[in-house]
Amino acid sequence: MKPAFRMVTSAAIAIGAFGLAYMPLPGVNRTVTVVSGSELQEPLAVLEQRFEAANPNLDLQIELQGSQDLVNNYLDDQNDFTPTVLIPANGQLLDELAQRWSTQYGDEPFYDAPQPIAKTMLVAVVWPERGQVLFPNNQFQWSRLETAVTQGNWSALGGNGDWGSFDLLTTDPERSNSGQLALSLWSQAKLNNQTLTLANLNTAEVGALFGLVKRSVYQPPRSTDILLQEFIARGPNDADIAIVYESIALYRWQQSQQSKAAAYQIYYLDPTIETVSTAAIARRDVSAADAQAGQQFIDFLIAPEQQAVFVQHGFRPLNPDVAISDVPNSPWNQNIPGVEPEPAIQATTPPDRTLVNEVIRLWQRAN
Repeated sequence: MKPAFRMVTSAAIAIGAFGLAYMPLPGVNRTVTVVSGSELQEPLAVLEQRFEAANPNLDLQIELQGSQDLVNNYLDDQNDFTPTVLIPANGQLLDELAQRWSTQYGDEPFYDAPQPIAKTMLVAVVWPERGQVLFPNNQFQWSRLETAVTQGNWSALGGNGDWGSFDLLTTDPERSNSGQLALSLWSQAKLNNQTLTLANLNTAEVGALFGLVKRSVYQPPRSTDILLQEFIARGPNDADIAIVYESIALYRWQQSQQSKAAAYQIYYLDPTIETVSTAAIARRDVSAADAQAGQQFIDFLIAPEQQAVFVQHGFRPLNPDVAISDVPNSPWNQNIPGVEPEPAIQATTPPDRTLVNEVIRLWQRAN
């Protein structure tokens, strides 16, 4: 065989092998295991069927975890499945995962740079009668919430004595992103909106606040969606206010309207924290072909048709071609009390993970 012919043949074999590794074979199914924060549960249930219909050789397996659990379980290899795509509630959690992975293993945990999928922000939900007493100027205030938690009952706040105790709901900061962010914002308000630092987090004021909240919140749930479902099920007298994502608050508002005499009202925090659900393709035990299938799913999520599904579930799109007011059945067009397409508030990025880890540590030490 001539050398030139051998070179061409070798190149053809290499190209063919590359193609076989990346192209789906007829009749061969691949499983794409997506581990997501629970805030995406509802839209992913819709998009799973749509994606599998468009890609018959790909099977999606959706696993839901609290966002901090997602990071910890992956790093500690505690899952009984092999994750292909990781989608925690915000990109900073993937930064934390990458830093801890690099320290532990010395390489990169992801195939490519993480990609933003959809965004939301932290809000409060309150039953209307209680909201009028708690926030008489119709504006959320951390100081009023702290007074209510300290007083512990509605009669001391000027409310109806029959309402009984004041009940705050928030997620477990050791397991859930929204609980971590709520405590970060509350600490900042306690410090007169100073920029959070390790130094000012470790003050008597913040320590006392964490102790107060921890004593007031009984068995905080591991995820935000579970929290809001508990809030709706318990209703007034057993749950007065909850700190949740706008997306979940909008999506479950109809449920609260159907199960209670009056649906809850949404209050925007100012400042609030905007979180961007971000997807990354994991490297551990994920082949190049499986990674390509994972990328197909991520590309699918950011297309306009799927971004509209996120909007219908209360998320704000990241695709600039999608406007929340133009999407059919958009919750921003349903006269939900308190909801605003463009709230006049300051929306900041989540704090550095070093600060969030300190928030977790302070919570663990609080009593």
